Amino acid sequence: VQLVESGGGLVQAGGSLRLSCTASGSIYSINSMGWYRRTPGKQLELVATITSAGRTNYADSVKGRFTIYRDSPENTVILQMNSLKPEDTAVYYCNSDSELLNSDSSVSWGQGTQVTVSS
Repeated sequence: VQLVESGGGLVQAGGSLRLSCTASGSIYSINSMGWYRRTPGKQLELVATITSAGRTNYADSVKGRFTIYRDSPENTVILQMNSLKPEDTAVYYCNSDSELLNSDSSVSWGQGTQVTVSS
């Protein structure tokens, strides 16, 4: 499974960014997709996830500011980030948990996209 991310960049505090991630490959179904982030010296942190049934999960630090949803084309997930804060600065990684056409399972990661929020 290949994950292609887009949408990172530089924004002032209080601004918005939208991250997009599209999965491709020999996918039978996607169980869940989500976004994680890493800042220097810190562990990878869950930001938000969404299941195939549409159930969402958010880190407490982003609740009320970030929204995750699935979009077209198929197997695309969007992270809408509003009211951004300097502490949201990180490399954001897309993640997918999939069932493949050969019945194997696959957990995949994107290459990462930088989000920088200036104060």
